[in-house]
Amino acid sequence: MRLRNGTVATALLLITCFLSLSWYTAWQNGKEKLIAYQHEFHALKERLRVAEYRTLQRSSELNAILQQFRRAIAETNGSRNAINIFSDETQRLLQDLSNKKSLQVPTIYYHLPHLLKNEESLQPAVQVGLGRTGVSIVMGIPTVKRKVKSYLAETVHSLIDKLSPEEKLDSVIVVFVGETDLDYVHSVVEGLEKGFSVEINSGLLEVISPPAAYYPDWTDLKETFGDSKERVKWRTKQNLDYCFLMMYAQKKGTFYVQLEDDIVAKPHYFSTMKNFALQLSSEDWMVLEFSQLGFIGKMFQAPDLTLIVEFIFMFYKEKPIDWLLDHILWVKVCNPEKDAKHCDRQKSNLRIRFRPSLFQHVGLHSSLAGKIQKLTDKDFLKPLLHKVHVNPPAEVFTSMKVYQGHSLEKTYMGEDYFWAITPIAGDYILFKFDKPVKMERYLFRSGNPEHPGDKLMNTTIEVLPFKSEELEAKQETKNKYLRTEDGFFRIGKFENGIAEGTVDASLNPVMQLRLFTLKDSSVWAILSEIHIKKAPD
Repeated sequence: MRLRNGTVATALLLITCFLSLSWYTAWQNGKEKLIAYQHEFHALKERLRVAEYRTLQRSSELNAILQQFRRAIAETNGSRNAINIFSDETQRLLQDLSNKKSLQVPTIYYHLPHLLKNEESLQPAVQVGLGRTGVSIVMGIPTVKRKVKSYLAETVHSLIDKLSPEEKLDSVIVVFVGETDLDYVHSVVEGLEKGFSVEINSGLLEVISPPAAYYPDWTDLKETFGDSKERVKWRTKQNLDYCFLMMYAQKKGTFYVQLEDDIVAKPHYFSTMKNFALQLSSEDWMVLEFSQLGFIGKMFQAPDLTLIVEFIFMFYKEKPIDWLLDHILWVKVCNPEKDAKHCDRQKSNLRIRFRPSLFQHVGLHSSLAGKIQKLTDKDFLKPLLHKVHVNPPAEVFTSMKVYQGHSLEKTYMGEDYFWAITPIAGDYILFKFDKPVKMERYLFRSGNPEHPGDKLMNTTIEVLPFKSEELEAKQETKNKYLRTEDGFFRIGKFENGIAEGTVDASLNPVMQLRLFTLKDSSVWAILSEIHIKKAPD
């Protein structure tokens, strides 16, 4: 009997295990499918955005054609002989156009009048490759003749070798040779064709160079910021090179990544960049930075390149590219009546830094003759000890004692983790939003891989709604949330070092969010992840 009961129990246990395993497998498969669907949705959203932009671009081109028709009519002075060569329908269209007056919209020729002297000034002098389009990421590598050493082949090898077969079909690498000496350009092309013939023939790698007519007369440049005439020419030409490369790459893909010709890449850099960009598809970002150095690893959305190129063309003689990019962000979001900290908070939503860096600078000899640059990205080999999110602009405050510069400000902007010495009862971390925020959910994670025990404990999550007094009068709110003496509503708490949850619609919009310590802690505290997610409009 005992044996029989044991057999039955064993059978039941096996059945239970089988059902549990089946359920877990089904749940895991469902979860993976959901993640895949989310990525496909974000990718589709980006493709629709690019398609909308290109529709507007075609409309702009049609308007330009109409302007040319108007000029043709004006040049004929109404002569019948000049327009008799057209059909009756075309003559009626030309007549209608000639009767309409419109304002002239400024073009890039205002800033670059020398381009009008040659019809091929904006056509590549050399163009090698299949002209692939419709990819996720286009990578641009500008290169020029270096007197000491070229790092171009090593750079291209590093990028291509770390791409999977699928990624090679979803990307384009464009090498821009910024020289007008065609003998030199062809020598670069020959070198790349020998080393990367498969990649060129498959459409992955392209090589272009600008015509001599693209560049202006360099003799009238003004020396600024204490730079020599040679350095001013170098940085001015560099601005124009970036613009040519961006204009060429814009129609090829969803995202454009600016690289240099003397770098190495980390494994899985392509999928990391793509996934990070897709995760931020609902945010209004302008630049994603995958390296902290100069103009390396800067990702842009293809439609935004128009604004960037136009801005650079306006001031290409005045300042270097990284300064101009910062000025674009300043113009877009900074209020002259606010202080620099407020401006930095606003810009941090447009310029988002990914850590650790995916690209390392390896070149010692600069493209500027005689310049030695020992620049390396210190974040390249660092383990990831915090997670980056885009949070609403806010001022941040804390009563906790900060350890070794791991400040709350850097953490909120995704630059570091927050580290505090043993919190005590009454300590707080406060986020005061620049304007009331409709919050969907929140996530706070304490501890990190190096210090997993430094967690926040006995700490609550509290919000101060914009209409706090109205909520206090509602019985439903009183029953659901505890209200503190200073008007905050307690909506959650840390459990095992993590606090996450949704924000009730009745509490929105929120003016402030606070982490409040109820009891003295026996350990230090690290805050490695802050995600305050806004609700959809």
